[in-house]
Amino acid sequence: MFPPRRRQRACPAPPAATGRGPGAAVGRMEEEEDEEDGGQGSPAASVRFVRCLYVVGFLDLFGVSMVVPLMNLHIKSLGASHTVAGIIGSLYGIMQLFSSTLVGCWSDIVGRQYSLLACILLSALGYFLLGTSTSVFLFAISRVPVGIFKHTLSISKALLSDLVSERDRPLVMGRFNAASSVGFILGPVVGGYLTELEDGFYRTAFICASIFLMNAGLVWMLPWSEESTGNREHQQGNKGMDRFSAKANHDLHLKSATSGGALASNSLFRSPWIQVATVLKRIKEIACSDLWDIFLVRLLMSVAILLYYSNFSLALEERFGVKPLFAGYLMSYSSALGVLAGCLLGPITRFYQYNTYRMLLHSSSLTCMLILLYASALSIWMVILSSTFLAFSTTIGRTCIIDLELTIGGNEASGTLLGVGQSVTSVGRIVAPLLSGVAQEFSPCGPPSLGVVLALVAILIMNVNKQKYRSRGNVKLKKQ
Repeated sequence: MFPPRRRQRACPAPPAATGRGPGAAVGRMEEEEDEEDGGQGSPAASVRFVRCLYVVGFLDLFGVSMVVPLMNLHIKSLGASHTVAGIIGSLYGIMQLFSSTLVGCWSDIVGRQYSLLACILLSALGYFLLGTSTSVFLFAISRVPVGIFKHTLSISKALLSDLVSERDRPLVMGRFNAASSVGFILGPVVGGYLTELEDGFYRTAFICASIFLMNAGLVWMLPWSEESTGNREHQQGNKGMDRFSAKANHDLHLKSATSGGALASNSLFRSPWIQVATVLKRIKEIACSDLWDIFLVRLLMSVAILLYYSNFSLALEERFGVKPLFAGYLMSYSSALGVLAGCLLGPITRFYQYNTYRMLLHSSSLTCMLILLYASALSIWMVILSSTFLAFSTTIGRTCIIDLELTIGGNEASGTLLGVGQSVTSVGRIVAPLLSGVAQEFSPCGPPSLGVVLALVAILIMNVNKQKYRSRGNVKLKKQ
């Protein structure tokens, strides 16, 4: 009906690939034409796929949060000392630290479908073993498959990054985090009710394993073939537009592998040693890249936030004389606000005109000021005020740092980048309790005060490297 507009499809696309402007208009035009031609991979199918991933994230944290709050009580009931319980907990954290990068890189090679299914099923095995743990040794064994393969959320985020445009990525990631947080809020309530029953912990662990099996069935039934076709069409129509990927053909290859194509299947079953070599090569490329400042900012902000929440109940009792129950209510209140913040990321990103760097800088600055407000609070009302706005700033900051990692590092290694980022956060979880204990020796306000210093260092790093963040497409892995 409008021949001149259809001829625009053959015109070279502009170099910018921010998801806005003329390039986005061309992409929308191609999608409309593909629908008219009866092509598969329609936007409606992509929307259904993304919503199913929201359910996957919800069920994942719902099942986990049913069991995790009860684990310390269970291991003590088995006769373990506090030291043994702490060692087992630390071993789980160490396994997560090293396995997150490896599993994330592996998902880039064999495809999201196979890696996500493997992680869910092996995590289900771990929780099933937990439901049969009648001794400390069996309890420790049950934590091994979970510690190595419990990276379902990271792989789901990498898959979302593959499916949506750069402009929509913060919004989709925020909604995914919100759906997962709802599961984390509801899970402890259900787990607390079940544990009141006879053999309550064992029942809860078996129910958690069943939820993971149901999650695996949901992932298996996802329309992977439709997403494969849609991803190929999207990549072929935007070869000249994506300046954040090194090679469009390489990106297309990874998209096909993501969708469970024949190439991923061959890689999965025929070349395990090639997979290992490729994983190690990609990890080396990430280590030799110019992304160190991004991961350092993530580490510093993670430790700062963990220092805020470390000994939170004890600090409130010492400073204001409030009961630990009040601290629990306050943390639940903050979690609920975090869910709301995830749902509001769409309007916020539009207000910032999709400038992830500015959003991260402003949210980090707000986080720093709120931690300072908590450290210098003279009344409990100031603590409530800081907790209210901190829920928004931390949720926005976590989403922005992930988006910045994927934008600067390139979408062709999204699983590896998210895995490295998760490893960085795990380092923060290991370091934060030590720093908190030392700072607590001086003052109840010591941990948050140290958090303010670390947040200021992170803000300084972002300001020093702001030119790189603004140009974004200039930072590549060494092989590029």
